[in-house]
Amino acid sequence: MAGEWTSTRSAIETPGDGGKDLRTNSKDITLTAVFAALYVVINVLQMFTVGNPTVYGPIQLRVADCLITLAALMGWPVIGGVTLGCFATNLYYFLGIQDVIFGPVANLVAAAIIFKFRKHCLVGSVLGATSIGLIVGSYLSIVFGFQPAVISDILPVWLAMVVSIVISSLIAVVGIGLPLLLALSRANPTKSKDSIRI
Repeated sequence: MAGEWTSTRSAIETPGDGGKDLRTNSKDITLTAVFAALYVVINVLQMFTVGNPTVYGPIQLRVADCLITLAALMGWPVIGGVTLGCFATNLYYFLGIQDVIFGPVANLVAAAIIFKFRKHCLVGSVLGATSIGLIVGSYLSIVFGFQPAVISDILPVWLAMVVSIVISSLIAVVGIGLPLLLALSRANPTKSKDSIRI
């Protein structure tokens, strides 16, 4: 009986490789929740201070998308956090089921691309922002059905919406997120030395 307790206890304390998995998983889950909450809070604050169209409209600039770039530094907790945060944000201001489904997919794809290209952060950030523009712009052109005034009469509705969202995503992800990523990677050089590069 004592032998059973010892083996069970050591299995709980040392799952997988030497007990690190349990602590890592709880840390990752906590970071995911923190990034999801940050994403929602930044969007809600932006909506109430600057105005709703900047968060949900056809010409939107979600400042919270700057968090997506941090996937290059922190990996899966950021990828999960910005995906869940986008789901909650889009559910909060319900534009339609396609926004609740494909908005988080866009963040998931963008963050995964940035994580994959973490040794080339500028390229990853541009590709990530472009993927958001393609996905979100495609379904917003259906939801709103009109062109953003800035580029009206030049492009078809779908392409105009995609261009509009790509531009705003580049501002948030590359213009704001990349400097944030670089500042945080300088603050923790041991973690980012081998993985983060422009």
